[in-house]
Amino acid sequence: MKLNRVGILVRNEVLHGPKDVMLVIAVVFPILAALFINLAFGNIFTDKAKLGVYDQGNSRVVPVLESSDTIIYKSFSSELALRAAAADGSIDMGIVLPGDFDTVLGTGTVSLKAFIWGESQAKNRALIPIALADAVRAAAGSELPVTIDTVALGDEASLPWSDRLLPLIVLMGVFYSGLMIPSSALINEKQHRTLEALYVTPATLGDIFLSKGVIAVALATIMGVLTLVLSGSFNGPAPLIVLVLFLGAMMATEIGLLTGAWVSDMNSLFAVLKAGGILLFGPAIVFMFPQIPAWVGYLFPTYYVIRPVVDLAVNGASVGDVAVFIGILSAIVVLGGLAVASVVRRLSTQALRLNA
Repeated sequence: MKLNRVGILVRNEVLHGPKDVMLVIAVVFPILAALFINLAFGNIFTDKAKLGVYDQGNSRVVPVLESSDTIIYKSFSSELALRAAAADGSIDMGIVLPGDFDTVLGTGTVSLKAFIWGESQAKNRALIPIALADAVRAAAGSELPVTIDTVALGDEASLPWSDRLLPLIVLMGVFYSGLMIPSSALINEKQHRTLEALYVTPATLGDIFLSKGVIAVALATIMGVLTLVLSGSFNGPAPLIVLVLFLGAMMATEIGLLTGAWVSDMNSLFAVLKAGGILLFGPAIVFMFPQIPAWVGYLFPTYYVIRPVVDLAVNGASVGDVAVFIGILSAIVVLGGLAVASVVRRLSTQALRLNA
């Protein structure tokens, strides 16, 4: 296996490879799905958290919050109106500033009462306290600990549909590209008998598989990042999120290469995808319906792709929080690579026997 041969195969595949319905499904469909879900359930145009404030005095924190670029500020004339706005989702969080709030700033600690919309996004719940702490620091002239006593209103157990559907969008972006592109490419080669022609060239079967895998991994990673961006959820440590998406793309590509190696036509490929769809998208169903026990997700290999992505991008998790999931995902990728290598060796042996 030589990298220059792989590079030539990759270039030929990109320039002269088939541009059929599989490419449309792998690239266009996830983008359209992400845009539609954001338009229907998300906040693609207004991705800022909405903070409501009932100021019982004339706190100097209020002008700082009003001028903040990271949140949308709304003022209320009573605690009752603030509570009603948090209950119906007009704001993500509402806080009450007591009349002596500025005096309390001199004590060294700040304690606030807050109302939270039960269906607000996790990233908004995390963003508002940060903006509030910055405003308190600016008003007090020093860093002060801020304690927020929250009261959840509305359906506390419910998650916004934009968060529920995020795993499905990301899995579609990564696995449609990573699985369909290499499998359909190999099937195309077999149907047009160009794979046999490549056997007599210096390129090995391993070179052919690797070239198709490189394209699929690159495209699947890009699609994963793009769907997160379009969903407004590309937050947290970007390099780590991209690493998880890259590992997920490798898993999807390995499945695609194995499928393409054993399936002989497109109809059979679609039948396999339909039958195995639950294994790929099962975790998305678990995230979509919180009533399903969380442990069910651990049974699906794709869970170890989407769980760290959601934790990092939406829930503000740290590296340590997702290290176990990334470790398991890496192990799955290694096993998949060994399976692909075994198939390549077996097919190469068969080809040598046929050409002998």
